[in-house]
Amino acid sequence: MNDWNAHLVPPQHGRVAVVTGANSGLGLSTAAALARHGARVMLAVRDVPAGERAADEIRKAAPRAALEVRRLDLASLGSVREFAAGLTADHPAIDLLVNNAGVVLLGERRTTVDGFELHFATNVLGHFALTGLLLDALDRAELARVVHVSSLSHKKAVLDFHDLMSEKDFDASRAYGRSKLGTTAFGLEMDRRLRASRSRVTSVLAHPGLTSTNLTPRAWENHGFMGGVAARLFLLRTQSVERGVLPQLYAATALGVSGGQFFGPSGKGERRGHVAEVRPSAEAADPTVGSRLWAAAQDLTGVSYL
Repeated sequence: MNDWNAHLVPPQHGRVAVVTGANSGLGLSTAAALARHGARVMLAVRDVPAGERAADEIRKAAPRAALEVRRLDLASLGSVREFAAGLTADHPAIDLLVNNAGVVLLGERRTTVDGFELHFATNVLGHFALTGLLLDALDRAELARVVHVSSLSHKKAVLDFHDLMSEKDFDASRAYGRSKLGTTAFGLEMDRRLRASRSRVTSVLAHPGLTSTNLTPRAWENHGFMGGVAARLFLLRTQSVERGVLPQLYAATALGVSGGQFFGPSGKGERRGHVAEVRPSAEAADPTVGSRLWAAAQDLTGVSYL
């Protein structure tokens, strides 16, 4: 796995792939690689003009790329349902879903149109609902995969099931970590449930280590000079998007990947390096945590499956 790179993505011709947050960063890089190798890629984005610009950028390198830009706001369950209904009407079978989009903010607590804390709503509940609403289409594909994009921040987080929306004691970085713990626990619990139901769909996970995407500068943008300094110091420790995207590309496309596997960088602290299989935190891997999160997500979103 040490020498694996984007050129080794197997042919994707005939596959329909959905990438959330595909207008920039890891999502754009994932969508571009899949399209270059022949997949028909749905760029699921909140900002459609930004998605169209991303599609144009992909076409410059791959003029024959098969791309569709579709609006998806993961912070709105109404938008998630509308997106899923339109997509499955046009594409009854879906081969790959990459749950890549995420939000990381600093500052005061923010809520969504549904009344949920923004990190948890976008990073966990939106993807939970989307995956459930697309599951029948994924089941229709021969060997579909769902890739859950986690973060190193999940390893220091603990879920508080009495305060999933961080109403009692909000801290932005802690809320983000909890949301990524939720993402990881969701992916592992989905694997357990898919196996129990004998589904052919595979649930796998990946994280990019420390990668210089647009999320970090955006998180610090309202924190003035010191925020800019902190963002630049962080970026000095990171790897490029081209390297950071490899774990999720491997999870999405490599032959022989099994459900429940988790991929990330091989280097010290999983911050940078070649693609390697890595371990989730003990809390993320705990079936009791996964089961409680699944029940809570079903209740909060109104989407039940598996």
